[in-house]
Amino acid sequence: MLTLPNILTLSRIFAVPILVALLWWPGWQLGYGIAFVLYCIVGFTDYLDGYLARSQGTVSKLGIFLDPIADKIMVAAVILILVGTHDIEGVHMIAALIILLREIMVSGLREFLGSVRVSMPVSQLAKWKTTLQLVSLGALILGGALPEWPLVKLVGLASLWGAAVLTLITGWDYLRVGLKHMDS
Repeated sequence: MLTLPNILTLSRIFAVPILVALLWWPGWQLGYGIAFVLYCIVGFTDYLDGYLARSQGTVSKLGIFLDPIADKIMVAAVILILVGTHDIEGVHMIAALIILLREIMVSGLREFLGSVRVSMPVSQLAKWKTTLQLVSLGALILGGALPEWPLVKLVGLASLWGAAVLTLITGWDYLRVGLKHMDS
């Protein structure tokens, strides 16, 4: 149960409070810089845990369960703290809200479909959505560390909107599949 891939997944969950603490004070460029490094490490462990589990043949039910939860916890926490620090503000909060609402909807849908023994695999487009989301949040964190480079924040906000669009598309795809398995 405590294989290296599962330990890496758990480390991502345990890193979230540290990440939030580093981002807590807007304008603390050093905190944002350290948070960006930690965010990159966490992102790399997301790739590494899946790669190791598949290559070593140690894919486990615990890992399959925890991996998407770790991703959602990190994304939700970072979005919320960046909204709280006004790194995401104004109309850009709509993109953040779209992402958060989709994550909740898909999680509920997966739970429902699991109860009727229907699996809902992650689509390739959903993987691109996740990648764009992670790039966006990383750029927004880096933008807080480098406020003198406004292009970094602009890239983060543009990516956030790109992720929101893909979020709507993939959320609709999952909902459409899920509705086929619900009683009228």
